[in-house]
Amino acid sequence: MMIYLDNNATTMIAPEVREAMFPFLQQEYFNPSSMYEAARPVRNALESARQTIAEHLGTQPPELLFTSCATESVNAAFFGTVRANPHRKHIVTTAVEHPAVLEVCKELQREGYAVSFVGVDRQGNIDLGEFVRELRADTLLVAVMHANNETGVIFPIERLASIVKETDPEILFLCDATQSVTKLPIDLNGNFRNVDLLAFSGHKFHAPKGVGGFFVRRGTRCRTFMIGGHQESGRRGGTENVPFIVGMARAIEIAAATHDADIQRIEHLRNKLESAILQTISHVEINGAGAPRMPNTLNVAVHFVEGEGILYQLSELGICASSGSACTSGSLEPSHVLTAMDVPFTAKHGSVRFSLSRYTTEAEVDGVIEEFPGIIARLRRLSPYWDQATNQPR
Repeated sequence: MMIYLDNNATTMIAPEVREAMFPFLQQEYFNPSSMYEAARPVRNALESARQTIAEHLGTQPPELLFTSCATESVNAAFFGTVRANPHRKHIVTTAVEHPAVLEVCKELQREGYAVSFVGVDRQGNIDLGEFVRELRADTLLVAVMHANNETGVIFPIERLASIVKETDPEILFLCDATQSVTKLPIDLNGNFRNVDLLAFSGHKFHAPKGVGGFFVRRGTRCRTFMIGGHQESGRRGGTENVPFIVGMARAIEIAAATHDADIQRIEHLRNKLESAILQTISHVEINGAGAPRMPNTLNVAVHFVEGEGILYQLSELGICASSGSACTSGSLEPSHVLTAMDVPFTAKHGSVRFSLSRYTTEAEVDGVIEEFPGIIARLRRLSPYWDQATNQPR
């Protein structure tokens, strides 16, 4: 039996989502931009999906664009604002952002832009003092994730965006909400009213891969990034992926209907797993334990063991987990997030992320609880840093 605890990387498509998508993969296959009558239901379904998602985010449909994923949305936000505001040459972000943000920032640095990477403390909390000090007269854009994909640490977006607007209303604020949409409260006319741009991906909440969203607040200076057609009111060229957009809207409807019960159950299972690991394995700590965290995310730092070995052993038992971002899992370098958090060398390479979803069962969590201590014990017996006689570090 496979145990899937890597939901921050991607999620299974909900059965109800597949059902909603199916007609648009078969009989309702028409281009929503076509003028003939047969295309009208497709166009209506597209706009109905936009309305549904906009209502969930507390915004208006014209402010929501459909993209292929959050990475495209992030690129559109950065390059769209850079092109629209050539007089400002400074960007502020954090040292623990997803590569979708960090790699764009590095590219802009090569083009002559100044980028400030704000640090975090040992628990993953942003350094507010440093954040404020980095804002300056030529700052164009501030980009901060809502929740970290590796540790689950939640950033105070409402407070950060408010600080930015109080400092200079002309500075734009981008939030990467990839891990938080459907899980944390987001109201773009409420608690997120100072957020100008927001990115997310459907496959993080049981919609298919290949569809995402991009919120652009009315009046925000952001030029079109994807040129080539009149779709999305001329702001994102390319025929809309109607089946996947409909699926994403259905996934949001389901999440909204079951949110409170789902989150409570998921957090209970996460806490059960965390408690069991801390009780049964020595020299273990939880990355981000002292900060507000996503209810579904557990990042375990195991000292004196290599993470690759842990993941291999887990995989042999049919348990799917991760050592960090799925986008960088092929790298042998330690996680940039854990490096920024100053996680000790003895644990940085041995950190494993478990991430749950509403489909995670108690039996699956119990399976990990049963197997994980034995995996660590076996790997420590092979470690040159572990004394077998004392069962302690050398």
